[in-house]
Amino acid sequence: MHRRKVLQGGVALLPLLALPGAAVRGAANHAAARLRRLRPGDSGWPDAAAWQQLNDSVGGSLLRVQPLFAPCAAAGDAAACQQVTDQSVNPFFIGDQPGGTQVSGWLGAWRNAPSVYALKARDARDVAAGVNFARERRLRLVVKGGGHSYQGTSNSPDSLLIWTRAMNEVTLHEAFVPHGCAGRVAPVPAVSAGAGAMWIDLYDAVTTKAGRYVQGGGCTTVGVAGLVQSGGFNHFSKRFGTAAAALLEAEIVTADGRVRTVNACSEPELFWAIRGGGGGSWGVITRVTLRTYELPQHFGVAFGAVGAKSDEAFRKLLGKFFEFYTEKLFNPHWGEQAAIRGDNTLQLTMVCQGLDGDGIAALWQPFLDWVKASPDDFTIRKEFFTQALEARQWWQLPGTHQLIHDPRPGAPAHHAFWRFDEGQVGAFVHGYDSVWLPSSLLTHRRQRFVNALFEASRHWSVELHFNKGLAGGSDEAIAGALATATNPDVIGAFALAILGGLGDPAYPLMRQPVMDPQPARADAAAIAQAAAALREVAPSAGSYVSESNYFNDSWQEAFFGTHYARLRAAKTQYDPEGLFFVHHGVGSEEWDADGFSRI
Repeated sequence: MHRRKVLQGGVALLPLLALPGAAVRGAANHAAARLRRLRPGDSGWPDAAAWQQLNDSVGGSLLRVQPLFAPCAAAGDAAACQQVTDQSVNPFFIGDQPGGTQVSGWLGAWRNAPSVYALKARDARDVAAGVNFARERRLRLVVKGGGHSYQGTSNSPDSLLIWTRAMNEVTLHEAFVPHGCAGRVAPVPAVSAGAGAMWIDLYDAVTTKAGRYVQGGGCTTVGVAGLVQSGGFNHFSKRFGTAAAALLEAEIVTADGRVRTVNACSEPELFWAIRGGGGGSWGVITRVTLRTYELPQHFGVAFGAVGAKSDEAFRKLLGKFFEFYTEKLFNPHWGEQAAIRGDNTLQLTMVCQGLDGDGIAALWQPFLDWVKASPDDFTIRKEFFTQALEARQWWQLPGTHQLIHDPRPGAPAHHAFWRFDEGQVGAFVHGYDSVWLPSSLLTHRRQRFVNALFEASRHWSVELHFNKGLAGGSDEAIAGALATATNPDVIGAFALAILGGLGDPAYPLMRQPVMDPQPARADAAAIAQAAAALREVAPSAGSYVSESNYFNDSWQEAFFGTHYARLRAAKTQYDPEGLFFVHHGVGSEEWDADGFSRI
């Protein structure tokens, strides 16, 4: 047992030691009854009649959950097994299964495992019924909308799942005022969405059809509510800020079963906490309302890759690129990625807003000229391509070969995901980490930064996501983030460095060769070494809660920074018994690893 857990357990029992004998026994028995959640087979686990009563109260929406690949069990249905195998590369299909998670697990951390029952909620009343049932029966509760958590937070065996997928309505507002804020807050254009909606549903309604913009996630199949609670970045965050900052109002069912409408005027502390304080810790969000923005005329891209013919040349290339980035790209227009690879390749997958095609090409030409002027040092490994599109067409089908449509018969015409995200569907995580990089690394510490990047890339490729740091962004984006619970490190960071190792899908019962853990462990070790090299130049940098290391021992500071004490107080106020537990969520230090026993 970790020493931290021993100390916490001792502190939790100290008040009992002061009680007289009979009182000690009574209090201890009561505490023991409340410190452990029930599993199937335990005395007190709900019987069939109790489950039927819950099912009746929610109109027959209670489902018995099977593993995603249950048809592939030894005596399974061959045709059904083939169907689920064929569809397992489709993120829409996985999200439509109560036992599905968009990642199949993490080495040494968690594996995809179904809840015992799923309550397929249709509205907040259904959610409240499930929350009350779990609280009163002492059950492990899990909440899932999109199921995209790398940390496995929407996944737990022996649990009751509140599944919000069916709550996916989207409504546009020309002039929205949060409840109770009339006369205090000016009306703004907005969009409301049920917690089960995916970002592609909002992009289709807001951008493709209505010609406005909503700040959401880069991956189109991510759930709306989960992203908002974790902060939320996409391609254009440096201009529009985080999804959490755009939240105007939410409907949420808290641990006491109450359906609350929260905003800046009504229960502002809970409203602050759900804007970046981590998903799954505060209640079940059933609806969100987000501000929408005027749509730029163009969204654009700049893709390409440059290789260096020696280590010395690669350092020179990195130095020149960050000089160019600082002078030309460190602003609200540009986002997305630069990958620094161990074969001395700089791969660029950049996007922008508010620039036309000629402007994009002219901006990048000096950097390309510099590269081509030194053929003995550099080679173009992927020809550069720049383009601007009408912003309204960015998520439109047909319109871009970069989107893959959900191929199932009857799928909504707008349901598509980026081709770049194909490799993530069902992936099994070998190792993962992220580091917010302070903007000082671009100026007086640039050479140290280049050296650290080079050293890190000897162990593992480093992806710099410029849109996931707000330094260099608009004043509006920075002010909005400061008003949320998102780790303040994002304000001074110009990028989030991501180091991820993903293997082939490894769902239980999936018919495939047994995974060899040795290469996966080697990947995890290499990622840890690369992250350590970056932390040499950013020793106190935080990490983005949604894209982070499962095994981070300093998660409170890394994920939430100086906000953690305030978040912990809000958790005590709204969920004192810890009904809502997620790995490394606020208050989770009071529980064991799987959230069943209080320490």
